[in-house]
Amino acid sequence: MMNNNNSNFALIMMNNAIMEQQVTDKILSCNRESQKYGLVLNKQQALALAKTRTNSLKENKRVEFNSGIVDKLVLAFCDSPYIVKETYEDTLHEIINLFYDLKNNTWDTISDDDIIKFMKNAFNNRCYGSLDLLSGEALRLSEHIHCGGTLKTFKED
Repeated sequence: MMNNNNSNFALIMMNNAIMEQQVTDKILSCNRESQKYGLVLNKQQALALAKTRTNSLKENKRVEFNSGIVDKLVLAFCDSPYIVKETYEDTLHEIINLFYDLKNNTWDTISDDDIIKFMKNAFNNRCYGSLDLLSGEALRLSEHIHCGGTLKTFKED
């Protein structure tokens, strides 16, 4: 007989598996758009990205009730001139982690869509496809928010 802690853990693990499958399916559905740019993910890569999402949520102590952010990130970044098929999956892992870090570090004051727009604009323009520079831009935005600023008052250098 299972005690409450074991049954709760089993439910959480089952929910994570279901959510990861939903995220994986959504990522794979992005291939219709991303293949226009020569970028396609297979099922194993999509599942790895879904697991990155799960791990990033845990690391950032976040809960997400839908599966719609990773596919939005994939669709937003697939047309970037700086993403190539050889590093496509690795770049997406980094972008997913940066998204959740930025979401946390801006205290949820910026909508998901606005964070995605900010990240894509910075990545494609000021950062020239550098994830290190994008991380720096995310840090600058976080500091700006912590000092009472907003996304609209953030100066894009």
